[in-house]
Parts: sequence; C-alpha cells; structure tokens
Amino acid sequence: MQKRSVVHGLAFLALGALIAAGAPVAPTQAQPGRQVRELVLVTWPQAQDPQQYEAARIAAEGMRRLGLRVTVRTMPWEQLADYIWYSRQKWDMTTWQMVGRPERSDPDELLVNLFSSSTAKDGYNFIGFIDPKYDEIAQGQREATDLTTRKKLIVQAQEIIAGAQPYTFLVNPKSIYAFNNQVWDPATIVEQKGIGIKNFWTFDGAAPKGAQKDMVLNAQDPVQAINPLYISGKVDSWITELIWDRLVRIGPDGLPRPWAAGAYKWLTPTTIDVTLRPGMRWHDGTPVTADDVIFSFTAPKGGKVPMYRPFVANIADIKKLSATTLRFTLAKPSAAFLTSTLGKINLVPQHVWAPMLQSLEGKKENAESLQEKAPIGSGPFKFAGWTRGQEVVLEANPEHWAAPKMRRWILRTVSNVEAALGGLRNGEINFLSDYLGDPAVLARLSSQDPRITVIASTDIGMQFIAYNERRPPFNDADFRRALSMVIDRNMIRLVAYKGYGVLADSPVSQALEFWHAPNLPQYAYNVAAARDLLKKAGYEWDPQGHLLYPASQTETLEVAR
Repeated sequence: MQKRSVVHGLAFLALGALIAAGAPVAPTQAQPGRQVRELVLVTWPQAQDPQQYEAARIAAEGMRRLGLRVTVRTMPWEQLADYIWYSRQKWDMTTWQMVGRPERSDPDELLVNLFSSSTAKDGYNFIGFIDPKYDEIAQGQREATDLTTRKKLIVQAQEIIAGAQPYTFLVNPKSIYAFNNQVWDPATIVEQKGIGIKNFWTFDGAAPKGAQKDMVLNAQDPVQAINPLYISGKVDSWITELIWDRLVRIGPDGLPRPWAAGAYKWLTPTTIDVTLRPGMRWHDGTPVTADDVIFSFTAPKGGKVPMYRPFVANIADIKKLSATTLRFTLAKPSAAFLTSTLGKINLVPQHVWAPMLQSLEGKKENAESLQEKAPIGSGPFKFAGWTRGQEVVLEANPEHWAAPKMRRWILRTVSNVEAALGGLRNGEINFLSDYLGDPAVLARLSSQDPRITVIASTDIGMQFIAYNERRPPFNDADFRRALSMVIDRNMIRLVAYKGYGVLADSPVSQALEFWHAPNLPQYAYNVAAARDLLKKAGYEWDPQGHLLYPASQTETLEVAR
C-alpha cells in the first residue's frame, strides 16, 4: 500500500474549478496533516453496473470542486461487498443500494437496521452512524402501536437523517423489467407496490402459455451465497425467498398476510399466537415442526447470525402451546412485528442448521461463512443446482400448498447489459429481471417486438453514496452536508438513470407515500453554498486550492490500497 503523490495538474484544475465557481481561495499555508488526504470512492465496474459507475463519476467531479482529491476505484460486486462489509476501518465512501424487498414496505427495517448504533459493529450500519437521540426515536416508533404516534416518530427519524446526511441519497430508481408475453400469461404477472413485477408472487404464480415451462431470468451480479441466515445481496435474496418459507409474506398491496402461519392472533400488544399450516415438509421429506420454527427465531439471538439478530432481539420468549401453535412474547410492543420479524425470518430445519452452527463454536467465523451443498427449505421451489458465476436452477415443489405453475426457475448470470438484451431478443431469456441499461433501448425493443412487455415501477429501494464515519473527514456532519451540496443529483438522475427515477431524500422511499416525510431538505447543487458551509465550519484552502481541515485538526490516515 502506498500513499499517492499529489498530481500538480490536478491541483491547478481544482484551483481553476474553484475560481470558476466564484469562490475565493484562501491563501493559507498548510501545516503538516491539515490537508485533506486523497479520498477514494469505490463503486461497481462500468460494464457491471453503468448506473452506479456513472453516478460515482459525476459525484467525484462535484467533490473536486471543493478542493478535494478524489479517486474513483472500481471493484466487482462480490469483492466490493466483502471490502465494505468486513474492512470497516479501511474505506472512505462507496456507492451503494438498498433494494426493494417486500418486508421493507414498512419503514422499520431501513430506519433501524441501517442507522441504529446496535448494528454498527457487524450489521447493516456499516458506516458507523452513532446518534443516541436517533436510537431513541427509531426504537420508539417500533413500540408505538398508535398509528398517528408512530408516523410522527418515523417522520422525526427521517428528519434527523436528512440533517446528518450519513448518506447522500441519489434516486429511488424506476426498476424496469420485461417478459415474453408469448411464454408467460400477462394476467399472472403480478406488480407489487414498490417492488415491480420481479417478486415472489410473480414467480410463484406465473402461468406458462405453451410448451416452455421454465422461467429463464438474468442477473447482473453473480450469486454470492444461498444461505437462509445471510443477507448477502439482492440477487441472492430472490433465491432465498423461493426456497425458504416464512411465517408471513408481504402481499402485493404491501400488507402482511399469513403464509406458513395459517393464522395469527394478537392477544395483547406484546403477545401473539401463531398457528402453523398443517402438513408442511422440508425438501428432504421430514416434517416441519414447531421446534424448527422456534429454532429459526432463536438461532439469530446468538452471536453467529449477526445480520438477522436485530429482527429477533425484541422476542422475549417463544412457547410451544401444541404441535402447531406457538406463542411469541415480546419484550416491548412492536408495531412492525408482522412485517419486520415474522415476514423476515426464514424458516430453517433444525436438524440441518443446529449442527452447522455448533461447528462454529470457538471460531471467529459466523453463519455467513456456511454453505449447504444442497440447500434445504420448505418453500415452493427446491434447490436443483448451482454453477458458480453462471447459473442457479430451482425446481417447482409440487407438494407445496402454493405449488408454482412453472417447471423450473433458472437464473443466469449475465453481467453485460447488451448480452442480456440479446438473450431477451433470441429467447434465451424470457424474463428480464435485472436491467441497468438505457430504458429507451428497451422501450424500442418492446415497440418493435410485440412479444416483449415492459413494465417500470418506482422502487422501495434507493441508490446512495455512503460515508464511513469511522474515518475523518466523514465524521463531520458539516463536511457530509457540503458533499451532498456539490453532488449534482439531478444530473445523476438524468444521465446515469436516464430519467427513470425520482430524487431520493430519505431511507423511506417516496413510493411509500404514507410514511415518507414531507419537506425534507433537498441539498440542491450549489458549490458556493457548500464552500461557505465549510468555511463557517473552520475549513480553509491552501494556495493550490486544496481543502484544509480547521486549524485545530490534523489527521494522518492514508488511503487504503
């Protein structure tokens, strides 16, 4: 690892940009350690995700107008994910996305999981955002069973995030999907609010119109893991939802509905009885028992399932009342329990996973390092095969109470956008489930080929730039706010996303109209205002136009290589 030397040409370009922006350059001589070091923005390669790559490029250009030296570094998704997740002290900032999952129809998961201090060590708060007041409000909305009170708290939580800017929110994208309407009956393709047509209900209910009974889909990113105790990425989650049942599913309307739990009944604000659907079996033929369900919800409470721990932390006790009835007792009332816990936890067979978790005792690895040779769930699809980096094949489970109408679900890794389009044209793909190219190209294809139906939906998910608050200068809220003011988000929306998206300003998508907070600050593109904010916070500029820390601050971190 080496510290990159200053490139004089870049310095003069930065100085010119500052002067062009109409901002004075303070003739301050930098003492050692005051100059803000070179910052690295990591993102996907252009061929793998052109939207995030272009967003990173535009964002970096804006940051340089503040006198910053910014390098955009690309990594394949699987490498980038490991780097961000497991090297939390090393990186500066990254483009990132939270995809639209059904259980995120309720804001609880994103508000608590992304920003609670309890998930900062090894959970989804990978940026290290710590705010005791925020923790209090985020927990409070969980316990508020009165809808009006809960909504007020959710709005307050969004206001705190908008002020602190731990992320620069970019867009809630319009996810674009296409399918061959000669292979699949359009009446059985379900559009789920905030998710689009690529969802559990489509995969479970899509009806073939002819001899082709295999749904062949594409994914930009390779599958990292097929593991019910590991939230390993958007593509992996499509598979997880199909192999493993949950007590509750989130319906196309965004509301919870019974699934493996044939019924549930609240007895008190902290007590709920769940009745299991009779006759369920694991894919190896053994019955699904109440003990399996108890194991599924208690295993994450240990230290070996960190990603799912937040979703079960509020469960004080689970009692087996009969072979098919369980009573959940919560430590505190939880307004989002059905969606964020019963609709989130995958049911796993105790006879498979108990020995696997026991094998980790005394080791630093956790459940995320485990991989079944042939994953076993109880869901409507069975695992059939996985060729890493190429293809995953699932087969319909005819014994399931909601058996799919298709024969097989085949997911192929196609990292190139043009190759995915070509596959749709020639029939190698009959459901375009992951498209990051120009929407106009897909629209033209649909107009030229009546077999192709295209549907776009504003996503629950969001695209953003995440700042690592463990590393200066990102631990300074004024600095983060200034970055948000020099990132031209509208240009990113128009150029990177071709206008297919709305500007995001919160972890709660504007697709969730009821929960989204009104009147949040928008951080319009304004270089002069950003520089003025930094100046008031004590930052200065050297004669070459490089940004300097306030006089009382120095730092010696090097760029991680």
